[in-house]
Amino acid sequence: MLATTPPVNGPGLALIESADEERHLLPLYDEAMRPQFHQSQKQGWNNDPNGMVYDAGQYHLFWQCNPVGVQWGNMYWGHSTSTDMIHWTEQRRALRPFGGAYSPDRHPSLANKNCFSGSAHVDVDNTGGWQTGKEKTMVAVFTDTGCGEALAYSNDGGLHWTYYDKNPVIKHSGRDPKLVWYEPGKHWVIATFDQNPDKKIGRNVAFYSSKDLKEWTLNSHLPGFFECPELFELPVDGDKNNTRWVVFAADAKYVVGSFDGKTFVPEFEGKQTVHHGSFYASQCFSNPPDGRVVQVGWARINMGGEMPFNQTFSLPLNLTLRKTPEGIRMLANPIEEVNALHDGPPQTLTAKTVTADSPASLTVEGQLFDILLTLGKGDATKATLTFGRNAVTYDFSTGMLDKMPVGLTDGKLKLRVLVDRPMYEVVGNDGQSYLTAPRQAAPLGAISVKAEGGSVTVESLEVFKMSSIWKK
Repeated sequence: MLATTPPVNGPGLALIESADEERHLLPLYDEAMRPQFHQSQKQGWNNDPNGMVYDAGQYHLFWQCNPVGVQWGNMYWGHSTSTDMIHWTEQRRALRPFGGAYSPDRHPSLANKNCFSGSAHVDVDNTGGWQTGKEKTMVAVFTDTGCGEALAYSNDGGLHWTYYDKNPVIKHSGRDPKLVWYEPGKHWVIATFDQNPDKKIGRNVAFYSSKDLKEWTLNSHLPGFFECPELFELPVDGDKNNTRWVVFAADAKYVVGSFDGKTFVPEFEGKQTVHHGSFYASQCFSNPPDGRVVQVGWARINMGGEMPFNQTFSLPLNLTLRKTPEGIRMLANPIEEVNALHDGPPQTLTAKTVTADSPASLTVEGQLFDILLTLGKGDATKATLTFGRNAVTYDFSTGMLDKMPVGLTDGKLKLRVLVDRPMYEVVGNDGQSYLTAPRQAAPLGAISVKAEGGSVTVESLEVFKMSSIWKK
């Protein structure tokens, strides 16, 4: 074989440049499929939200991130920060994979293998002993694949991380640890997916406890749950003296019950569902400043091969519990901060009776909208809200909004539809059901309501234009 000399000035070298800022081939945050009021990463692939935590005036959203491709793989932890959970600034990536076995001289944010999903919290009382200055230590717990549940900590608000030198802190057949501070017992809890070989237990959420974040004790199992578990406490109907704990997993199916810091006891048999559609692997912010339980889900929406990024996230959702005739149920509604994106007064329509031949319609320009509709029940069998090329239909005989159960309240149906470029989200009757769905990015042109099998009254239709979170 003849030896060859690489060209000194080959054509490939012209593509390499050094710069102080990233260069993007398309207008950053204004690409054709870029969500304009949903968080998304600059480039590459995202899936599960990770490490969601509030600390020192900022919300931190980490996520499973492939920074160099638009398909799953090569999982880092991406990182963005926000003061309002709406406007986000992307930071340097937090955790990086494939660092090999721990040694003190290697990059501190490297996992041994993959850094898969996990969570974060603030060690307010310095139980781990890692705090070095006045700033409280942020602690992340994640699955280091093939090793176990691992821990990293940061003393500068999540910008730099140190991999704990005695990882893994938990070894088992499972993944996705959720870190919770259990105040009554003054101890930490990890709820994690556990694939127990015991057929009597099977797939489950395993609950571990610790006083110092380093030594963990297995306390119990909750069978019947899969990956990405979540655990939190909520008041019922806002009554702080009447609370329940909630467990759900990646599919967002949940169960309500009691939790004593070691064992979860369901209050009823079976699981309930709020979320539908392209929604998966959600997580809630730890250490919230106002006590709200705010959830963000992975919106599984393919942006297409021409986009430099793929997938996105749901709006932040305020979760609450409410007594119903069927038992205690969870509601999901966009946080009130979303309303700050309303761009001027709404277009409105009120007291309009509609039929199949006489719909109510508003002409609109653009593709970013917040649509609020209230219907008074007439004698129609169905009512359809159409927004551009998409629509949702309510069947009064079955109480179903497309495939979602939504009961009437005082005989009325309330819908909220938030339309973004590549997606829309539907809120049924103040959060009884919540849908995340893809759409083809295109101007809507019109928003209309019609009925089938009779008439129905549009008590009010309000259509707000929405501002972009990326444009100042």
